[in-house]
Amino acid sequence: MKRIIPAFLCILIWSAGASAQAPFYQGKRITVIVGTPPGNLYDFWARLIVAHMGKQIPGNPDFVVQNMPGAGHVVAANHMFSVAKPDGLTLNGSIIPSLYLNQLVGRSEIQFDWAKFAWIGSPARGASQMYMRADTPYKTVEDVRTAKEPPKCGATGVTGPDSYLPKLMQEVAGAKFSIVTGYPGGTDIDLGVERGEIHCRAFTIEAFFGREPYHTWRKKGFVRHLFQTANPRDSRLPDTPTVAEIMDQYKTPESGRRLSAVLLAADMMGRPMFGPPGMAPDRVKILREAFRKTMSDPQFQDEVKKRNYEFDPVTGEELEKMAKEVTSQPPEVIERLKKVLGN
Repeated sequence: MKRIIPAFLCILIWSAGASAQAPFYQGKRITVIVGTPPGNLYDFWARLIVAHMGKQIPGNPDFVVQNMPGAGHVVAANHMFSVAKPDGLTLNGSIIPSLYLNQLVGRSEIQFDWAKFAWIGSPARGASQMYMRADTPYKTVEDVRTAKEPPKCGATGVTGPDSYLPKLMQEVAGAKFSIVTGYPGGTDIDLGVERGEIHCRAFTIEAFFGREPYHTWRKKGFVRHLFQTANPRDSRLPDTPTVAEIMDQYKTPESGRRLSAVLLAADMMGRPMFGPPGMAPDRVKILREAFRKTMSDPQFQDEVKKRNYEFDPVTGEELEKMAKEVTSQPPEVIERLKKVLGN
């Protein structure tokens, strides 16, 4: 005798099966933490990526960006490591990649292990430069070396490029800068330069050529460039010497060159996106694949081009490898870093 299954039971069975097959991210919201105030290029990058990334994730989740500035991105990184749940619903959208230096020198405020984050990807690798107000007497690194008063450079923290690049110049070329820390973000440093409180700032070439006030500054000749970390020289800064060229000029010993290599490794990580440690491998895989697809999306690429941003994507796998490498330094390099950056 043929058995007849009631219609309502068929519906229940179908619903249960459909529910079991529903993507994890369906109906979910992903919170993206940014360690700067709104208006910084890290913030712009994060918002641009998440505006396109949702459609590449099965289930098409919503995204919300939460700014969490403080201590040069340290507050946001600590939150990701110690507070954020590893459920795939909280990510850091774009962070200063040199934070590993805090960990290497053993700063007490650091609550993270850089190598243990779930690395998703970065939209670009980014060399840096230092600008200097053009109305100052500091036209070259040699002028800084021989100055009676060192120029004042603004910084958000102690291990961002705005802080460690001026210190690197002192180590490899004897050019001393006075570092003024505590600015909430890069925009605040720029305002300090415009007000005449400070003279200089070191940060990415991408940011300098990507937005205001730098477009206006270039037209007015408000600043000049002292050095860049790109090697060879960036085509947009053909007359600005590289750190490598400066080290050759001043015959920097091998110990100084090794220090430079560790400090400048952050350039290769760019503006990385990552999740907290302990995320399920399948969710890391989903997010990495969505990031890769976003980087290949013609609409996304058009938007990047319109904004004149750097575009040289780095995969999550590459970031994971680099994070492990930069945090595995010999004792002698760590001791030199402590001397340069303070402990």
